[in-house]
Amino acid sequence: MIKVFGIKNCDTMKKAFRWLDENNVEYSFHDYKKQGLDEATAKEWVDKLGWENVINKRGTTWRKLDEETKSTMDNNNAVNTMLSNTSIIKRPLLVAADNEIYLGFNPEEYAQQLL
Repeated sequence: MIKVFGIKNCDTMKKAFRWLDENNVEYSFHDYKKQGLDEATAKEWVDKLGWENVINKRGTTWRKLDEETKSTMDNNNAVNTMLSNTSIIKRPLLVAADNEIYLGFNPEEYAQQLL
């Protein structure tokens, strides 16, 4: 089963949920705003995908960070930032049964990889 990570009220998340439902893809949802995120999971994502991909640099959470935090961002700082500001993580983040990670909503990629 696919595990979907994100926050419930995000428009991109809603699109992903709709696509998964319409295509009868079974999934469980982890709302890291409410349920939190453990350090090991955050580190695994950053190690696999790189902080530059996992951190959403186009969102308001990134823009609100101080310049020193932004300019010194690396894998370790990214994990700490993700744990204290889960909204900074690009959404949705899907972890498939084979532990493959899909970042963001891309219907074409979902169709190729998840169906």
